Amino acid sequence: MSLPFRSATAPANDDLDVTGRPLPHDVHDRWMRPYRPGPWRVGVAALALMLAAYLLFAALIMAAAKSVEGAGVLVLLAVLVIAGTLRLLRMGVWLSGKGLRQVGYFATVTVPWQHVTSVRTAQQPVRVLGLPRSVQGQALVIVRRGGPLKPLMTDHNADFLGRVEAFDIAADAIEGWALELR
Repeated sequence: MSLPFRSATAPANDDLDVTGRPLPHDVHDRWMRPYRPGPWRVGVAALALMLAAYLLFAALIMAAAKSVEGAGVLVLLAVLVIAGTLRLLRMGVWLSGKGLRQVGYFATVTVPWQHVTSVRTAQQPVRVLGLPRSVQGQALVIVRRGGPLKPLMTDHNADFLGRVEAFDIAADAIEGWALELR
C-alpha cells in the first residue's frame, strides 16, 4: 500500500487511476499530516471530550430544573472544552506543495518551501510531553532563511513518546518532502 506522503512530485504507477490521472489522495495542494496523532494526544482528547459530555448532561439537568443561566454557563464551558480539544488534535506538522506548517496550540507558523534551507534530525535536549522537564532525545529541526524555528517534532512529544519507529518514519517523510520541493 502506498502512503500519500511518499512523494511530493510525480505519483507512482499504483497512485494513478485507470485514466492515468493522480488519485484524489495524492493531491499535494492539500495540507496533510505525515503521521497519525499519538496515543497520548488521543487519550487526553478522549478524556476532555468525556468531560464535555458530562458538562452537556449537567446542562440538560440544569435546564430541566429551570435554571437557564446555569445551563447556559455549562453549555458555554462544554463548547470551550470541545474547541480546545479539536485544537489539541490539530496540533503537529502539516505538509503540502506550498510549504511546511507547524501548528501549535496558540500559534501556527507556515514556511514556504523556498524559505527552507535544511530539515534534519538532531540529538538534543527535548521536553517530555511539552512539560518543563527535558531529556536527551531526537528532534526534527528546520532551518529557514531568517533563522531557525523551534523543533518541529521530537521523539518525546505527545505523538511519538514510546514510538521511536513512528518518529523515524515521519521525520524521513518530512525530510523527503523538503528535498523534493526546496
